[in-house]
Amino acid sequence: MQKSLEIETLTKLLSRFPGLGPRSARRMILFMLEQKEELMLPLSSAIERAAEAISSCTTCGNFDTQNPCTLCQDTRRDRSKICVVETVSDIWAIERTGSFKGLYHVLGGLLSALDGIRPTDLAIHQLIERMDNDDACKEVILALSATVDGQSTAHYIHSLLKNKNVDVTKLAHGVPVGGELDYLDEGTLSLALKSRNKA
Repeated sequence: MQKSLEIETLTKLLSRFPGLGPRSARRMILFMLEQKEELMLPLSSAIERAAEAISSCTTCGNFDTQNPCTLCQDTRRDRSKICVVETVSDIWAIERTGSFKGLYHVLGGLLSALDGIRPTDLAIHQLIERMDNDDACKEVILALSATVDGQSTAHYIHSLLKNKNVDVTKLAHGVPVGGELDYLDEGTLSLALKSRNKA
């Protein structure tokens, strides 16, 4: 009975992952149990180490073992540009293109009246603080999804930055309406970054 309870707990936890339902979770559990020594135990250990070592960067919101994160500390990056994204997965998507060498700012979501997500629920205030305290930044790139929520968030941030001494640009060519950054191929995302225009 104890084993069944453990499997049920694992199923419930894994089912919370995006794209995984109870059936997929059970298949994963079975696969791991069949390869306990080679997969399950090393995975368990790696998850525990990651949970202890990785945290959110207090500057940009990226996940890293350092704080500030590796990207924020990298002196080779262009500090005159800050790319505003919804989630850390968007940073990973942009970094895969190799076409952006500036800094980032993770909002932690998008404004949404339907979901009750307000400006105070996101890292928008922290972005404005960065602008007030960072003379090096000359351009803020709003790299948000081309959805209704993404565009309304971009519009709101643009209105807050209007009186700041900074250019506000947004992604252009190649990002389809309704598209999400993490699902775009590297070529499309790279072109969108290079062809950005004023918001």
